[in-house]
Amino acid sequence: MRLRRQLLSPDRRPESGGGTRPARVAHPSYDGAADQELILRHLHLATPFDVLIAHLYEAMFAHRPYLRSLFPSSMEFQRKHLEAIFHYLIENLHRSDEVAREFTRLGRDHRKLGVRPVHYETFESALCEALRRTAGTAWHRELEGAWVRMLRFAVGAMVEGAEAALAEPPDWPATVTAHEPRRPDLAVLRVRTHEPYPYRAGQYASVASPLLPQAWRQYSLATAPRPDGELEFHVRQTCTGGVSEALVTHTAVGDTLRVGPPAGTMTLDDEGAAPARDLLLVASGIGWAAAKSLLEELAGRRMGGRSVHLFLGADDLAGLYDAGPVAELERRRPWLRVVPVLGTGPAADPYRPLADAVARRGDWSDHLAYVSGPPAMVAATVARLAGTHLPADRVRHDPLPDAP
Repeated sequence: MRLRRQLLSPDRRPESGGGTRPARVAHPSYDGAADQELILRHLHLATPFDVLIAHLYEAMFAHRPYLRSLFPSSMEFQRKHLEAIFHYLIENLHRSDEVAREFTRLGRDHRKLGVRPVHYETFESALCEALRRTAGTAWHRELEGAWVRMLRFAVGAMVEGAEAALAEPPDWPATVTAHEPRRPDLAVLRVRTHEPYPYRAGQYASVASPLLPQAWRQYSLATAPRPDGELEFHVRQTCTGGVSEALVTHTAVGDTLRVGPPAGTMTLDDEGAAPARDLLLVASGIGWAAAKSLLEELAGRRMGGRSVHLFLGADDLAGLYDAGPVAELERRRPWLRVVPVLGTGPAADPYRPLADAVARRGDWSDHLAYVSGPPAMVAATVARLAGTHLPADRVRHDPLPDAP
């Protein structure tokens, strides 16, 4: 608590020239738009981010070598993840409430990595050193202040998220109860956590294998909560040597995995919430997992005349790896209509056939939409839905990064 009060203290500022004190502007008074404008105006001094991030980790591990053990042996995914975080922060800094919610979730989730509040101080010092090295003599005090305030704003939300989650485990050990290869590069895993795992249909979780203990990758939960507590994940191998290969190729029944806290907002409204709208689900690849969990929950509700349209995209027939359960759901649920969409578009827009099929099929302006799949597919579909006059606040999605 003492550290959090220090972080939230509004009257502490970066020192000129050299280091900075671990502090942060309090959320209610933070003017993110002003710092965003200053950072964007001088963004060329801090980019490309891969150079900045290389300097950052070099400085951090040089000053605190023991922190290296908190990271996986390969830092490639971590570097990409941090680059995405920098982009997100800078692009959304004027939406402070949204940023605070996202980083509160990150703080809760980062407990599983062994991250402690004091580690953020080291990260801040390393970032300032990296910024000076990247920008050279063009760097100046006002610009460093904007970056530090942005970081402390995010860190404050992360600390609050971690403190709010102290009553729950940082992660849940889980025993693999089934491992079903569906294709050479894809498997469906079912696991049972050793302690109750609270989540909602449509959410996702990070998963770690003992083969790569510090590497975590996010996967959608493919079932609605069940009485037996069993969870299901759909994993596609995207590279060699990563978590996805460990889960698809080197995991067997009886193995123990670790599951991080559930996250995501792609959940159904509570029963009785008004208005009860017809639903549009759009999924591609293993994005089907999230749609499957939503359909499971809907199957247990009284639909009351509502309908659900599911557009399921795949490169070819082999991409419909879970076709049996899809067909069975449609056969048993008269309110469900499934539209398979096969094929890909040009290299620059591979998900065009799916997005076009959704846009052409009907009037979705009064629906509530859920979109799940690779980030490029989500972006393409959301853009097309905007052209159908479906309000943005009725399009829900949690794009997960392509997991190595």
